[in-house]
Amino acid sequence: VTLVNSFVVMEDRQFYKHSGYDIKAILRAIVINQKSNDIAQGASTITQQLARNIFLSQEVTWQRKVEEIFIAVGLEKKYSKNQILEFYLNNIYFGNGYYGVEAAARGYFDKSVSELTLAEQAFIAAIPNNPTRYNPLTNYDNTVQRKNLILQQLYEADDIGSLDRYMAETEEVVLNPHQTEEINNSVVTYARHCATESLMSVSGFTFRYNFSSEDDYNAYEATYDTFYNMCQQKLLSGGYSIYTSIDMNIQNQLQQAVDNNLAAYTEKSSEGVYSMQGAATCVDNSTGNVVAIVGSRSQEDIKGYVLNRAYQSYRQPGSCIKPLNVYTPYLQLGNTPDTKVTDSQIDGGPANADASYAGEMTLTDAVKWSKNTVAWNIYQQITPKTGSSFLIKMGFHKIWVDKDYNAGALGGFTYGVTTEEMAGGYAALANDGVYRKATCIRLIVDASNKTVVNETNRDSKVYDKSASRMMTQMLREVVLSGTGTSANVENAVVAGKTGTTNASKDVWFCGYSKYYTTTVWAGYDYPKEMSGVNSRVNAIFKDFMTAVHTNLPVTDFSTVTQQTTQPETTAAVQEETESLPQETTAIVPETTGIEQVTPQQVPSTTAQVPTTTPYQRWTTAPAQPKTTAPMQYGDIDATTRTDPDATARGEW
Repeated sequence: VTLVNSFVVMEDRQFYKHSGYDIKAILRAIVINQKSNDIAQGASTITQQLARNIFLSQEVTWQRKVEEIFIAVGLEKKYSKNQILEFYLNNIYFGNGYYGVEAAARGYFDKSVSELTLAEQAFIAAIPNNPTRYNPLTNYDNTVQRKNLILQQLYEADDIGSLDRYMAETEEVVLNPHQTEEINNSVVTYARHCATESLMSVSGFTFRYNFSSEDDYNAYEATYDTFYNMCQQKLLSGGYSIYTSIDMNIQNQLQQAVDNNLAAYTEKSSEGVYSMQGAATCVDNSTGNVVAIVGSRSQEDIKGYVLNRAYQSYRQPGSCIKPLNVYTPYLQLGNTPDTKVTDSQIDGGPANADASYAGEMTLTDAVKWSKNTVAWNIYQQITPKTGSSFLIKMGFHKIWVDKDYNAGALGGFTYGVTTEEMAGGYAALANDGVYRKATCIRLIVDASNKTVVNETNRDSKVYDKSASRMMTQMLREVVLSGTGTSANVENAVVAGKTGTTNASKDVWFCGYSKYYTTTVWAGYDYPKEMSGVNSRVNAIFKDFMTAVHTNLPVTDFSTVTQQTTQPETTAAVQEETESLPQETTAIVPETTGIEQVTPQQVPSTTAQVPTTTPYQRWTTAPAQPKTTAPMQYGDIDATTRTDPDATARGEW
């Protein structure tokens, strides 16, 4: 009874009095929506929500609202209030693939709904309002906060007493997720995320990466969450076959490299999770598709879904951001690896990590020895807005906040970047400046064998070919004789860049060959000082790239050719960024399983897809919601910071 009352007091207090719709609530919503010039408030009763969930789409229009009302009235005439509530509670979405209260109870607590405590009932009732924001697995504190609000409303409605309320508010809700066998945690969560966003694209959602203000961003996020939840639910009943680019042989090699090189760090959190963590992403440069993604260290004793740091954790990138937002844009303005720059102390600016200054040097040497002062001065010259525009154009989600601040030259961002984003950016350098949004979705086919999504053509020019090749030439020197020599690979020609923040709170290596781009991060979820991790991160890159290039011909990078196009101006780059084309991924339904298929088994619509590796085919089952990773602080590999973005401004 308490669980039922929880939904009534929060969703529809007039449920037992109205005949399917609440005219006062509708009139109130009309006034609010007219003021906002949008459909900001829905005013749907429980019966209307049931009508929408069973018979209608999730499209937010007045036409759908009218259809809801007519269907709701019909339901009220045919069924009792208790029957409607039963239908409603058995059909609403509780996140993570759980439809209905019984599925949610077993999914989150591994017991029947009849066995739930008052606190657990209110906890579950908190989720459907926004399954992403109140996802217990990733946003536990948000769920607890709404649980307490529900208890307060139940108390004010005289559904529970003060003692029951107090006991339920103070009870610690302990999740006990139902154990399921998954082929690979990182692969499953990432594929579902990519698929959900793909469905958003084909459903008409426009992805944005540049915003004018926090209000603008927050409004976008609210719309994003609505679409994400809607598409996540839609996936469950799609009956699609999803073909991914994940190669499980490469996936296992990347996971093994991360696990082996971080094995010495055995400390665990109070939840039993390794405190020192790692993440990595590998992209096939011939397609731009993700072939392997690792979001955490392996732990057989940890079941269920965990944070996939490869795409969910935003971390400070340190100096490995410089090739993307500082040096390649600078080369594109007509400079070369031999251009002379000055390395000297800057009053009120950053220091070099080694506290040494070489005076006049070539641009190549500045990159090779990761000179902060040179990057800082160049970023000021090209302007932060221009430098950050290249990142925004490549879909970096949280860079817009820092587009006016010079600390971005050294990776000093308010929120940071992910290994997935960095892999997409570095793969653009490897691909002569052509960017392809990182995704593991190749093709999606519906139940009638009709192609819903084909991701083979998504090229977008970001850098000039000559600038990209010159940048590769300089990054090659980094691994041959610079800060990244321990990451060099003997059986492949590679180029790359190290990245370290203050006190080594975040350690990176990003690099590529002609075949693959791989980005690696290591650190703690809540940043703290580390030592000796740089060599481990470089070793992850080296070990993995050595393994993945076994039996591949050693192929050098293309040489720099004469630039035939006029360098892009600052104004041109900024103008292009303000009207960026929006990338699309593909759509994924909930998966019950995954099987590896040979290229010959892939539908003929994928003829353009290279057939050098097996595909992964998914069929529908539980989806993984979008999550927000822990807040990261704006550390940079410098000893002083003066820009406003040097201080973190909190978590979105």
